[in-house]
Amino acid sequence: MADPELDKIRQQRLAQLQAQHGGGDPNQAKAQEERMQAMEEAKHSILAQALSQDARARLNTIKLSKPEKGAMVENMICRMVQMGQVGTKISEQELIQLLESLNQQMPKSTSTVKFDRRRAALDSDDEDF
Repeated sequence: MADPELDKIRQQRLAQLQAQHGGGDPNQAKAQEERMQAMEEAKHSILAQALSQDARARLNTIKLSKPEKGAMVENMICRMVQMGQVGTKISEQELIQLLESLNQQMPKSTSTVKFDRRRAALDSDDEDF
């Protein structure tokens, strides 16, 4: 189940954190890594128990396209399970409703495109001489 690329990234991140904190104690860093791994395993087991197969597949798709949103949804589902708000497995339709309510709560980011017509007019190639 261990992915070699994921292990490599974890080791690089661990080395980066050690460099930031002046080297640090290797045993402490290893303990921290083990705690993080245990937390991830606990989260995955909670999600496996709380989500149906279809809902789990949809959540994984969301995580691929928008990792931040996927992590936020995972954490929200884990909190709901821990607080006892989930009685049965969450179906795909329930997950979709949860995502829609989450989208309504989140402010939409607006992007604007500015087009400078003066600059575009200067670069015109169709000038007649």
